[in-house]
Amino acid sequence: MKIAVDAMGGDYAPDRVVEGSVLAAGKFGHEIILVGDEAKVGETLKRHDISGLGITIHHASEVVRMDESPVEALRKKKDSSIRVAVNQVKAGSADACLSAGNTGAVMATAQFVLRTISGVDRPAIATVLPNIRGTTLLLDVGANVDAKPSQLVQFGIMGDLYARHILGKEKPLVGLLNIGSEDVKGNELTKEVHSALKALPINFVGNVEGRDVYNGTVDVVVCDGFVGNIALKISEGVASVMSRVLRAEIASLGWRKLGYWFLAPAFQRFKKRFDYSEVGGAPLLGVNGNVIISHGGSSAKALMNGLRIAGECVVHEIPAKIAAGMTEYAAVIGETVQAAESAVNSGERPAGADTSPVEAKE
Repeated sequence: MKIAVDAMGGDYAPDRVVEGSVLAAGKFGHEIILVGDEAKVGETLKRHDISGLGITIHHASEVVRMDESPVEALRKKKDSSIRVAVNQVKAGSADACLSAGNTGAVMATAQFVLRTISGVDRPAIATVLPNIRGTTLLLDVGANVDAKPSQLVQFGIMGDLYARHILGKEKPLVGLLNIGSEDVKGNELTKEVHSALKALPINFVGNVEGRDVYNGTVDVVVCDGFVGNIALKISEGVASVMSRVLRAEIASLGWRKLGYWFLAPAFQRFKKRFDYSEVGGAPLLGVNGNVIISHGGSSAKALMNGLRIAGECVVHEIPAKIAAGMTEYAAVIGETVQAAESAVNSGERPAGADTSPVEAKE
């Protein structure tokens, strides 16, 4: 298995990217193609023992800055490390690619070069979050800040397929992120999407609230990229603050901190469950190829695990599974979205539902 890595993408490239790639090559046996400035990447690679590892360098003369316009980068930097890495997937020279660079540029490039799967209007970034029972898949977390109802319905189907084939959920429960669990809650977008998802042959449980992302009520949570990205960043911030506060409290215990050593294994397990580096990357679902997006500030460990996810997507043929699913549900999607849109526009509500949001129970 070959994976093209954007060696110049991220806040600490190429150092951390190269280190993470070396770790992945050693642990998972992946062949890694480091795409970027050959001189800089080569110099960094010399610091690591790569004997017996399948690591090569593919030169790319340009780099997309983190603050650069994705459209401008796509148009003007055709030899950027992002573009060349995605081109490797398109050409069949790599089975997947990973980048911790400019997220918008990665998404725009993947969509332009690989194209979206038939039946998918826009790709979605999906991330796995821990819950008290295991994991929850949240999508979209940033690819589409303004999404149409049909696109959220597609996210629901893609999330269902990913949860089944990658997360091992035989019959994943799918929920729509909203401000309340009642059918009448939300804005026009969520009301329309709710009706459409309800008619699909997936295990849609209805609206779910923010707390349900972590309490294990559902396996997949669907939302637009604006809401999803905020939810993700808040979650990461809370986890970071909890860790810092806990360390400060332990440090203040004085001699009593001796008791901490008895609890240390439990704290380590807790940290591991909520540590982003254990996940490392989010797949861009809906394009004709395996593309993984990592945080710009990812550690070498996070990038290593991002490459693990890339490998899993290749093994389970995720793009092909999504393509088959979209074909299977194509007719249903069109009918349900159109019916839901008509119902919302005419002011209709689900039978038996309270038509007054003000009087709806909290």
